[in-house]
Formats: sequence, structure tokens, C-alpha cells
Amino acid sequence: MSKSLGRIINAFWRAAAYCLHPRVIMLSLLPLLLLGGLAGVFMYFFWESAVSGVRGTLESWQLISALLDWLDRLGASGFRTVLAPLLVLAIGTPIVVVLSLLLVALLMTPQMARLVALRRYPTLERKHGASWWGSLAWSLAHGVVALFLLLISMPLWLIPPLVLFVPPLIWAWLGYRVFAYDVLAGFASVEERRHIMQANKLPLFFLGLITGYLGAAPAAIWAFGALSVIFAPFLVLVSVWLYTLVFAFAALWFAHFCFQALWELRQQPAPAASILDLGAGPGHAARPIDALELDDPPAPSRFVEQDLP
Repeated sequence: MSKSLGRIINAFWRAAAYCLHPRVIMLSLLPLLLLGGLAGVFMYFFWESAVSGVRGTLESWQLISALLDWLDRLGASGFRTVLAPLLVLAIGTPIVVVLSLLLVALLMTPQMARLVALRRYPTLERKHGASWWGSLAWSLAHGVVALFLLLISMPLWLIPPLVLFVPPLIWAWLGYRVFAYDVLAGFASVEERRHIMQANKLPLFFLGLITGYLGAAPAAIWAFGALSVIFAPFLVLVSVWLYTLVFAFAALWFAHFCFQALWELRQQPAPAASILDLGAGPGHAARPIDALELDDPPAPSRFVEQDLP
């Protein structure tokens, strides 16, 4: 347990430092532009119809209609105006979060994993246990499941204690399954990836849980009531940017943790490693670089792709 905790802490501060790398900053712009543009298109073409549809549904429910009439008599008629837009934003937020995570996993994680491997494990052999299309299918499947779980759990969000645990647990499961897979896809064999994800299930889930709570933080910008509706286009862009940063950090955190686990796995004696068909040998062992080198990368070895800068 102490070994896993030390590995988690070591990976945490390294991931935080790597977030300042110019390449990571540049990579974060692509998901921001794609998702920000998608959100802008939705708000331009479908915002009014979505709000009207939600408002009509609420007024058709007798209990909600009676509650709104009661609030009107109390002088809180403004609540009727902002309720439907706030509900549209509340329903759309989980979709934005899942799309942000998937875009970071697919567009940023492979590049950041290569960056971490190049600087800390320059001789780490790439075994290509999964293709980009395999990662896409894996991420989309888990994203659909996560959205379904979020949808059916929404009634539980009305219970104050449960709203603090249910969504982050779903994000924890999604982050653990997606980021660990994508980080190891290009470097670990299928057997290695399965072994690492199974043997480190609890630490990886913990990383996903912290990511889930960090991912829930940007949703606090919608807690300004009517102001959230007025500044919705701007706040959507801000939330997308915050989600991108959170998940980029999470991907780097998973990369440092998983590569350390992969390196340790390949240092096992040959009889133990042969069970997983690792083919490890003196020429395949990766030597981690203890110093965090964020300047010039070391000379590429025969295991490092030559197209990296």
C-alpha cells in the first residue's frame, strides 16, 4: 500500500509539472476549440427550442406548475424564468464533461504519453497492444455507459449527501478505464495492459476518483442563478477550458503512474515475466530518469519513434 501511495504522489507532482510544458499547452487547444465550437453551434441553433421544450414539460406537470404559481404569489416570479434554462444547462453539463474527457483521451493522451515516455523512459519498447481505433471504440463504449449511469442516477442527485458521491464515482470509473487504457495502448502488450489495470485497480480507481472530484469543480460556475443564464455562452467556454485542463492533468497523472508500473513489471525475473509473454530482456529494460527533464529530450533510442521533436 505504501509503495502504491508513493507512486501516486510521485506521479502527481510530475504530472503537475508537465502541465506547464509548451507541447501540453498547445495540445490542450484542440479539444477546447472542437468542444467550444460544438457548444456554440448547439446554443445558436437549438438553445431556444431546448428551453421552450423544457419549460413546456415543466408546466405540463401539475405539481411543478402549482409550485411555480405559489412562487409567483410570493413575488419570486423570476424563478419561473430561469428554471428552464438552468435545467437545460444542468442536463447538458454531464454531456460536456464526458465529451471533454473523451476528446482529451483520444487527442491528447497518446501524444502526452509519448512525451512522458521519451523524457523518463527513453528506451521503453513500444508493443502496440491496442490501435487508435481500438482506443476510440473503448472510449466511446465507456462514455455511453457513463452517460447512461449519470442519467439514471439523476434522481439521486436531489438527495444532498448522495450528490457528493454518485457523480464522482461514475467519473472515477470512466477516468480509470479510459485513461489507463489509452496511456498503455501504444507501449504495453495486451497481456501487460490487462495485468497492470487489474493489479493496480485500487490505485487507478483512486486517481479516477480524484479526477472525478476535480472534474465536478467547474460545474460550480453554474451556481450563480440568473447570472449563469445571462452569461451562459461565456461560461460554457470557461467550463470547457477548465474541463480540458483537469483531464489533461489526469492523463499525465495516469501516464506517469502506469509507465512506472510497466517499467517495474518488465524488471521482473524472466520466469515471472514469461507468464505474460513479455519477452523482457536486458535490451528491453527501460531506465527511468529520476530528474524531471522538461528541456531538451535525450537522444532517441531504437525503441523511440523518430517523429517526436
